[in-house]
Amino acid sequence: MTDPLIPEPSHATPESDSTSNQASAPVNSAASATKNVAKEGLTGSPGWERATLEKLAFASLTEQRLARRWRNFVRLAWLAFFVLIVWILISRNGPPQDGLTPHTAVVEIKGEIASGAEASSELIVAALRGAFEDEGAQAVVLLINSPGGSPVQAGIINDEIKRLKVKHKKPVYAVVEESCASAAYYIAVAADKIFVDKASIVGSIGVLMDGFGFTGLMDKLGVERRLMTAGENKGFLDPFSPQTEKHRIFAQAMLDQIHKQFIDAVKAGRGKRLKETPETFSGLFWSGQQAIELGLADQLGSLDFVAREVVKAEDIIDYTRRDNVAERLVKRFGASIGEGAVHAIQSIPALR
Repeated sequence: MTDPLIPEPSHATPESDSTSNQASAPVNSAASATKNVAKEGLTGSPGWERATLEKLAFASLTEQRLARRWRNFVRLAWLAFFVLIVWILISRNGPPQDGLTPHTAVVEIKGEIASGAEASSELIVAALRGAFEDEGAQAVVLLINSPGGSPVQAGIINDEIKRLKVKHKKPVYAVVEESCASAAYYIAVAADKIFVDKASIVGSIGVLMDGFGFTGLMDKLGVERRLMTAGENKGFLDPFSPQTEKHRIFAQAMLDQIHKQFIDAVKAGRGKRLKETPETFSGLFWSGQQAIELGLADQLGSLDFVAREVVKAEDIIDYTRRDNVAERLVKRFGASIGEGAVHAIQSIPALR
């Protein structure tokens, strides 16, 4: 007998148990999934730290490998560049491989004759010594195409040619192309004979010193020149100061002295062949044909003609020394600017 006020305990049937289990299963799966999502959200896929570190390490190694290859390439490129420069120097300035074979040695004198130029006494004298010392050289030919330049550089070359002729007992010939004027002719007269083309320019036996004066212009512009010197003649040739008579006389005496040195070299080199006239040493220049008539040159002839008919050695070997590539680049992009500024300010005696 049961008490109606006390409920009887219920007994779950298999169906109800099954329903309860089915309802609780999704709840457990959702919890597990949430835990997995949370775990994956915090840590990612299993081993992600290692994979990321491996990727970073491989990327770093690849970058280092590429940088190392690039450094090696740059080094090899510089090495090839320097090897090329050395090869050029050796091929141009080294002793000829067939130097013992009888040949005509040639030294070019081209462009302005000046210190630091290709036609400087340093390079030309070195080339002359190499040509004279070569046993196979039957004669030395000066191949000239120059408007002139420094009397100092020309005098050094002239003296060295005369010394080498006596020492090695070899003839020297000058062959003029377009121009052999002023300091270039100063050098040419040291040769035993001078060959020219009928239209060559020869002569200009004189000296000049050029510059500018801006005093009148400065007065018109109201510009005052403030120059302080220690020594009354220190401002000599200053383009912004008036030229005094004393300074003019001094400069003229110096030019006359250098001119006389030039004249003496011409007379010593040409000797009795020179047919002196009042215009010979006036600074005028003449064609090659006129130069022969005046005794400033000997006959018409080219380099090949001299080698074949005069020296009797048709093989021609060039002994000319030239600046290397690095020096040319320095002069072109650096020193040339400074030299231009210096030449614009200073007035240097020159044979032109």
